[in-house]
Amino acid sequence: MSADTLFSFANNAVLLAWLLLFLAPRWEWTQRIVHAFWIPLALAFAYGIALVNGMGQTPEGGDFFSLSGVMLLFTSPWSALAGWLHYLAFDLFVGAWEVRDAGRRGLPHAWVCVCLFFTLMLGPLGLGLYALGRLFTGRGASLVEANGA
Repeated sequence: MSADTLFSFANNAVLLAWLLLFLAPRWEWTQRIVHAFWIPLALAFAYGIALVNGMGQTPEGGDFFSLSGVMLLFTSPWSALAGWLHYLAFDLFVGAWEVRDAGRRGLPHAWVCVCLFFTLMLGPLGLGLYALGRLFTGRGASLVEANGA
């Protein structure tokens, strides 16, 4: 399997999960597919494939200790794919958490959809927007889990 094929597969799988979070957050199949970690597990498996295929392709000077070193690491297609899969997995995890947390705290799903869009597109900004929404609605400012379903 090529890096391009794996990239397309991962993007499509994640798109399905995000659509379920937006359109059917409480549906039984959303619970089974997204909240039960099936897509995150598939992304983790794909991430492992990308890492293995990228081994030995680290350019000289590539490291995690400087911005220029990190930029060099992502010059390999497999390394860039691993980085992208990393974003996909963690952004989806955060989006799924936002949906679950909002349900426990009684936040309107329309507001959560705005946060989900920003989480999908801009990761940490979506999480920050969600946190601000909770703060301004009086539904809590901490990341401590709320009791409930």
